[in-house]
Amino acid sequence: MELLIQGLNDLLGQALPEWLVVLLGIAIVITFVLFFPPLVFMIMTWLLRRMLGRVADRFGANRVGIGPFNEKRTRQRWPLWGLMQPIADGVKMFTKEDIIPSKGDKWLHRIAPIAAIVPAFLVFAVIPIGKDLVAVDLNVGVLYIVAVSSLFSLALLVAGWSSNNKYSLLGALRTAVQMISYEVPMVLSLLIPVLFAGSLQLSKIIEGQEAWLGLRWYIFYFPVGTVAFVTFFIAALSELNQTPFDLPEADSEIVAGYQTEYSGMKFALFYMGEFVNMFLTCGLATILFLGGWQGPGVQLGGVLGYLFSVFWFFFKTFGMYCLLIWIRGTWPRLRVDQLMSFAWKRLVPITLGNVLVTGLLVILVELLL
Repeated sequence: MELLIQGLNDLLGQALPEWLVVLLGIAIVITFVLFFPPLVFMIMTWLLRRMLGRVADRFGANRVGIGPFNEKRTRQRWPLWGLMQPIADGVKMFTKEDIIPSKGDKWLHRIAPIAAIVPAFLVFAVIPIGKDLVAVDLNVGVLYIVAVSSLFSLALLVAGWSSNNKYSLLGALRTAVQMISYEVPMVLSLLIPVLFAGSLQLSKIIEGQEAWLGLRWYIFYFPVGTVAFVTFFIAALSELNQTPFDLPEADSEIVAGYQTEYSGMKFALFYMGEFVNMFLTCGLATILFLGGWQGPGVQLGGVLGYLFSVFWFFFKTFGMYCLLIWIRGTWPRLRVDQLMSFAWKRLVPITLGNVLVTGLLVILVELLL
């Protein structure tokens, strides 16, 4: 934000008053936070369909293109590989009928999809997607992300209850229990980078992983950093309702879970919230354990350095997302008892012990240095 206002001052400072430049900067940031997540959502849905198709030995989305680039109409050397499929899906959702259960709570049924998407947009505002490229660099960024992202599970619980459907309610209850259980080991895993960096500020955590050609990334702080990354990733899979923890949306058991009574744009909002949360979780893992936007070329400075920082952030984040897709396409679903037992009997003790060991190591290093 400060970098943007400084650039606008250099560009327009003589033509516009300072308060108007600040207002323009705020408008640009708000526009970015509102419109960039849907763009990310479109890319992620296309990538999901293509990769799951590859895993299942089929083509995936490859029919929707433009003119001569449409693979269905002609075989060109440079096809669009179904890149227009997300737009076609959006048009389909816009034109679908909006159905509200006659015996459900109509107001809560309408509010739940909006309540599901708002936390994702709020969290997006504090994610640094490049060097000095963050809307709001909070000094309690990690705490803010944990607090705001927890609201997503509340929205899903409201959606299941307001639908007045047994499958929706079961899916919502599964979501609440699962998210509460796995949030404990996830937060404990987040404490490891915080202890290493000595700060809750995301930019400070990234700066703490600078130099040594990436060997200072916290994932390489064996064993505590590596264990923290693995436990965070496993807990994040459950928080995101992804395979093998996709019990809230188990098609073969409870139809579509909390989404059963939703259609059209309401269903699309839930879907968008889920995918934006996936991007944010992968981005958070990148920031906390993989050096964030650190990488070759960032030290060049100027516009080129900023472009390299953005490239490395998205490269690492989408690499994490591809790992999620691979797990989704290859792993079976756990039972409810296995899911809960793994959380409280395995992950929680491991993460508690990891936090204790990390705290002792940090104190020991401070005493020696």
